Amino acid sequence: MKKPITYKDAGVNIEKGDSLVTSIKASIEETHTQGVISSIGGFGGLFQPSFEEYKEPVLVSSVDGVGTKLIVAFKMGVFDTVGQDLVNHCVNDIAVCGAKPLFFLDYFSTGHLETDVATDVLKGFTIACKENGVALIGGETAEMPDLYQKGEFDLAGTIVGMVDKSNIIDGSRVKKGDICIGFESTGLHTNGYSLARKVLFETYDVHDQVEELGESVGEALLHTHKSYLGIIQDCIASTEVHAFSHITGGGIEGNTSRVLSKDQTLVMDWDSWVWNPIFSLIQKTGSIEEAEMRKAFNLGLGCMAIVPESSVDSILSVAKKHETSAWVCGVIQ
Repeated sequence: MKKPITYKDAGVNIEKGDSLVTSIKASIEETHTQGVISSIGGFGGLFQPSFEEYKEPVLVSSVDGVGTKLIVAFKMGVFDTVGQDLVNHCVNDIAVCGAKPLFFLDYFSTGHLETDVATDVLKGFTIACKENGVALIGGETAEMPDLYQKGEFDLAGTIVGMVDKSNIIDGSRVKKGDICIGFESTGLHTNGYSLARKVLFETYDVHDQVEELGESVGEALLHTHKSYLGIIQDCIASTEVHAFSHITGGGIEGNTSRVLSKDQTLVMDWDSWVWNPIFSLIQKTGSIEEAEMRKAFNLGLGCMAIVPESSVDSILSVAKKHETSAWVCGVIQ
């Protein structure tokens, strides 16, 4: 008789997955805020929001991934930052709408579960959730043999937040003559990696030290996606803001166009700030035209505020308080 085949024989180890959740449970619960009324492991995460500070509460949600930045993490064997990247990216996407993030859910999928790797990734989630005051209330760890190469995995995350309807920031208040202020990025954040990898890895290994970077190529590419939540909330509290743009795929112009009307145009002063060294290395190594660089990368500005001229000094003061460089970099016409 044939030996009976088990799920484990097919490549799925349920016990290992359960052990992973158990091992990280305490760290996950450290992210839990007052609204959390369930524990990890149920069929759904339960969150009871408080509506006391809202007249007309509106839920704001976003879902995203880390993209091919994961390939750099695979090459480097570094997995404790990509989880932070995912949370911060999602937080920024709803923070620019004026929303306060409430809770986050993750999706981790792999061919064969490597507990140490998954633990590092999940710890990254908890680090960023605590830093942003967001509760990690659930997720999915999926082991799918034959779908991924050995050592590979993918990530996705969903975030939900809330804003009072009258305080939604959607670009409807933007006027011609408004000033654009850009806040520094930490590097590529989570966009442009397909182009960056194609260019850099034809010349460099991830571990190659490059003098102009002051670190290895891999280290520069893995800088954590910055959260702008604190800056955004302080800007809103201190002065008049007409819009924010989170600079992700599509670059500065592509993302800022989301909050402009058809008769408005962003006019950038492209010489008003200094690029992160990694962008200069990418352009030089790949002989990439300026227009293509602007379309693919944030070029050192990870978020931008659009404000009346009277708010400029206040915005720059907020950035200084958060020890973040900021530049007046454009105008709306």
